[in-house]
Amino acid sequence: MKTRISRRFVKEIITTFAIPLFVLGGILLSLVATYILKSRELTILILIPVIISGSLKLIRDTYNSIIHKQFALDYIALLAITVGLLTGNFLVSAVIVLMLSGGTQLEEYGMQRAKRSLTSLTDRIPHMVILAQTNEEIAIEKIEVGQLILVRKGEVIPLDGILVSKSGLTDESSLTGEPYIIDKEKGDILRSGTINMGNSIMIEVTKAEKDSTYRKIIDMVRKAQTEKAPMIRLANKYSTIFTLLTFFLAGLAYYISQDFGRVLAVLVIATPCPLILATPIALMGGMNASAHRRIIVKRLAGIETLSRIDTIIFDKTGTITLGKPIVSDLKIYNDTLTKEEIISYASAIEHNSLHPLAKAINQYAKEEKIASISVANVSEEIGQGISGTIKGTVYKLSKAKTNVGMAIDMFTGTDHIARFSFEDQMKENSKKIVAELYKKGLELHIFTGDKQASADEIAKKLGSYVHIKAECTPEDKKNGIVQLHKKGKVVAMVGDGINDAPALALADVGMVFSNEENTASSEASDIVFLGGDFNTVSEVLLISRRTIQIAKESIFIGIGLSTLGMLFAVAGQVPPVMGAFIQETIDILVIFNALRASVYKHA
Repeated sequence: MKTRISRRFVKEIITTFAIPLFVLGGILLSLVATYILKSRELTILILIPVIISGSLKLIRDTYNSIIHKQFALDYIALLAITVGLLTGNFLVSAVIVLMLSGGTQLEEYGMQRAKRSLTSLTDRIPHMVILAQTNEEIAIEKIEVGQLILVRKGEVIPLDGILVSKSGLTDESSLTGEPYIIDKEKGDILRSGTINMGNSIMIEVTKAEKDSTYRKIIDMVRKAQTEKAPMIRLANKYSTIFTLLTFFLAGLAYYISQDFGRVLAVLVIATPCPLILATPIALMGGMNASAHRRIIVKRLAGIETLSRIDTIIFDKTGTITLGKPIVSDLKIYNDTLTKEEIISYASAIEHNSLHPLAKAINQYAKEEKIASISVANVSEEIGQGISGTIKGTVYKLSKAKTNVGMAIDMFTGTDHIARFSFEDQMKENSKKIVAELYKKGLELHIFTGDKQASADEIAKKLGSYVHIKAECTPEDKKNGIVQLHKKGKVVAMVGDGINDAPALALADVGMVFSNEENTASSEASDIVFLGGDFNTVSEVLLISRRTIQIAKESIFIGIGLSTLGMLFAVAGQVPPVMGAFIQETIDILVIFNALRASVYKHA
């Protein structure tokens, strides 16, 4: 195993650094030609092809930047190589090419290391799936909706579906972050990417592989990995000044010494500029750190923008709150039934209903340890309620008319038996995290479609520093962001539903809580939180600020050390070849400092 790993590592290094190794080989041959064979002509004959072939990417990138009228930091590098050739310093030009190509490949290698944990997502899902009826293994992409598949104990559930087996146990921590084993019953929804922790189970597939929950996550990661890092915003702040400083010092060196050797030394130390290296590696590191917290960064630019926000808007339901109503109160108006009978009857009638309030009643009965009883003639009419016959009597459950919260009334005939009141429970740490965000200087808003009375209840729990806007339509949320933009605010929007999609798309950064990554809200967002842990909002903000801080640190380290080296070169203390090695050392320091962004640190 050790031998195989070593060979793989050597192959990876050779493949990654093929161009620098080729240039290094040419330089070594030129040294043999110069000092052993004493042939300058042979030296030039070796170095010219090496310099040209090693500079092809630099020349192409520079040409493209000129065509598109873009400023390129590689201008200094190309100028240094050209000065070296014109002054007969072929070895110096070759060393510059070596350092430039080596720095570029080292950057690429660093970025691959920074995002390696993200690519491991694709390794979790099996490529072959077992058909339940025949036990035949077939490729996952060939499985069709409606087919039954078998998932054995300990295996990752490959596709979204409905549990056909009587019961099951799943570990959903990879998606939700909840470190619990979840009981599943026949008919429950199972999501791809979770793990079967119980006996073998049978699942009826409801989504093809290309549409599955886990595939959507992988696609988002791949898209983010192929996105060009938004380094321009950070680099351009400093690149023009650094370039002008380089040209000034190069001119000063020539003015003092009338020696192009000193000019070349100055240019060499400024090549390649650390501005090119710092930002993309740090941003990819921030993306990696986010992934460790089940935060998928869809667009790398989102990390940079998030570090600058001064305002956050939250949707309420499913964001500040759990988005799952619970029974908060039961009032009994008729003593013909006991409390236990009322709960039992209501649970029996609502047993198969998909309505969120029905699920809350069933959960309430389960928590109270009240068994459901048999019911006949269950009939549900959308908007009218649900009814059923128990022990010869027809009972009906329908939505109550109330100005505060949600409620369901229970009737038999015209007799009002009881009222179930519900509330959307706040997430355990919502108040704490909101307070922390406020202390960090952020302006906080809640845009919710709830009625004003419900919104006011949330306001009392969170604090007066949270600005709440109730009864919002999707258009109202969008217009609210427009108004904040007019005030010069940099806005992040946090939501979870399809009604949040327009606002998420308009915000400077859109963030969404989503367990179904194919929703419109996920598509419109820049960052997706897997699961409902509200703490991830604070964590991704911390990661973004730390990432940009590290990127800037790396930039300043590179500029500072390069400037110091150029000053020594102006004074004639650094020959051109040594300058190239000094600059490569600076680049390595910049890269390793930027890689610190990959390591997540708790607040």
